[in-house]
Amino acid sequence: MLRSHTCGELSSKNLNETVTLCGWVQKSRDLGGMTFIDLRDRYGITQLVFNMEESAELCEAARKLGREFVIKATGKVIERSNKNNKIPTGDIEISISDLEILNSSKVTPFIIEDDTDGGDELRAKYRYLDLRRNVVRKNLELRHKMGQETRKYMDAQNFIEVETPVLIKSTPEGARDFVVPSRMNQSEFYALPQSPQTFKQLLMISGFDRYFQIVKCFRDEDLRADRQPEFTQIDCEMSFVTQEDILNMFEGLAKHLFQSVKGVEIIDFPRMTYADAMKFYGSDKPDTRFDMKFVELNSIVKGKEFKVFDDAEIVIGINANNCASYTRKQIDELTDFIKRPQIGATGLIYLRYNEDGSLKSSVDKFYSEEELKNWAIAFDAKPGDLILVLAGNTDKTRKALSELRLEMGNRMGLRNKNVFAPLWVLDFPLLEWDENANRYHAMHHPFTSPKPEDIALLKTNPGLVRANAYDMVINGTEIGGGSIRIHNKALQAEMFELLGFSKEEAQKQFGFLMDAFEYGAPPHGGIAFGFDRWCSLFAELDSIRDVIAFPKNNAGRDVMIDSPSSISQEQLKELGINVNAK
Repeated sequence: MLRSHTCGELSSKNLNETVTLCGWVQKSRDLGGMTFIDLRDRYGITQLVFNMEESAELCEAARKLGREFVIKATGKVIERSNKNNKIPTGDIEISISDLEILNSSKVTPFIIEDDTDGGDELRAKYRYLDLRRNVVRKNLELRHKMGQETRKYMDAQNFIEVETPVLIKSTPEGARDFVVPSRMNQSEFYALPQSPQTFKQLLMISGFDRYFQIVKCFRDEDLRADRQPEFTQIDCEMSFVTQEDILNMFEGLAKHLFQSVKGVEIIDFPRMTYADAMKFYGSDKPDTRFDMKFVELNSIVKGKEFKVFDDAEIVIGINANNCASYTRKQIDELTDFIKRPQIGATGLIYLRYNEDGSLKSSVDKFYSEEELKNWAIAFDAKPGDLILVLAGNTDKTRKALSELRLEMGNRMGLRNKNVFAPLWVLDFPLLEWDENANRYHAMHHPFTSPKPEDIALLKTNPGLVRANAYDMVINGTEIGGGSIRIHNKALQAEMFELLGFSKEEAQKQFGFLMDAFEYGAPPHGGIAFGFDRWCSLFAELDSIRDVIAFPKNNAGRDVMIDSPSSISQEQLKELGINVNAK
């Protein structure tokens, strides 16, 4: 090794030892007779001191070192006169007797410090430099620890880690596939896996009753803060289990990760049906760090000649405690917020329950104070509260109010990133109707089993069938989701038929799985967690990009290596692809 120690481990216990350190120059300070260098590596920072009286040549060499030069320095550990309690090595410094420049550095495009002057695009282009910053490195260290602790828990529970193929076949359900042309089988394509779903089910049929994998998956989707074209899952499957077994097993994983990585003990892991999540929060991933549940007002407000309410499918609202003092400007800001195209509400009604007990609303013209009092009673409101109400189409209005609820949670300081509120959301609909395609889609995927008591409804009223499915939600983020799977060929065929597959299409796409069901398929179920999402949650970040070593930007590009990129005509010809074909 070129070094005897790292830049983060020396202390007063090492006084008078001769050591060799290697690293990058963080900064230097020339004080005339002495020059100080802060030397940085992955483990920390150690101060080096060069004394003009002891070696003018070394001191001159130190003065010529620029930021991010890579050096090797040997010297004696001495006590530091001006101790720095902000770093672990702050009690000592190294009096340098030998210096070697291992590599020089150009002036970096941004400062390599926690509070850098580099913008997002610049740091993405020079990601290898951005990764030198402590704040970024710590995110990857946290990710590493999460992976290690996941494997530790899963191994202790007798799960076996199995790698599944990356080059598979394209399937029509779900998101768009990334496809890979085959040179040896021209005009045919592989797809990159959106998940290892069918392979983990085949592993259950193979007798591997407990499987997991920390696996790369790929989806050709529009991007956002919690979505990348390639992402990582903790993928899991178990045989001979019920939904209850799955929930208990992976509550255990969640509690283990919270305890071992964050030092947080999770006691309660409540459960909520999909129906209640939508009714009270307008979302299948509710943030339950704060209350502010929806209250429906149809029976109270209709029939008062207020057309907005009378024509609406639903009138619902939330109670923002102690916000009656909101100014007209603040109310207008909330109105503008819910009118944004991505939310799409048309207007906001409010009711102030003033501290003196009086009630003031934006619809006083239509409702008496006594009638407004009934609103306050419905919300269990108290003097000082502000009631915010939306009306319109049921689904759109619930979605808009869900966004308004989260916005109020932010404004009121109720979404503390150091507070964790996990829950299971259960009993999702098995199917959702697509008006444009005039057919059903699987809400999760085609292999999800219906609730046993709802199977008869598949033939009579498929839209009412509940899935044997579950999502783990933490702080309003879906961390993972899964289901008990179909393991019976006849039921799987019925599911494909409901989804609009012909027998021939089902056989072509999934015949291998249907055939496998005829060779003793055990009851099985599983779950997949968004590993990047879990890491960003623990790192208290809003974007998963910050916990990925080399992420893509919002356009799906890696600006560092300039990817995706074109390939040569010769390569295209080899693959049998004619880009000029009409």
